[in-house]
Amino acid sequence: MQIGNILEVVTFVSAFLSILLILLQQRGATLGSGSASSSELYTTRRGLEKSMFIATIVVVVVFVGSILGLLLIPNSVA
Repeated sequence: MQIGNILEVVTFVSAFLSILLILLQQRGATLGSGSASSSELYTTRRGLEKSMFIATIVVVVVFVGSILGLLLIPNSVA
């Protein structure tokens, strides 16, 4: 298997995982968050939410790295 094929697979898998992780994260903005009565403005991430946040960052960095790798590798003529 060539490195270009491996990078394509990594790109597709990391794109799918990043979409999935982003959609699974909860939104902090509710309808009442704009008013002063909201107590959820300054919350910290804990547990699974923090792990998903860090995993999302890692997967997106892998995605961007694989895209850059595909751009830098010269295309072989088959």
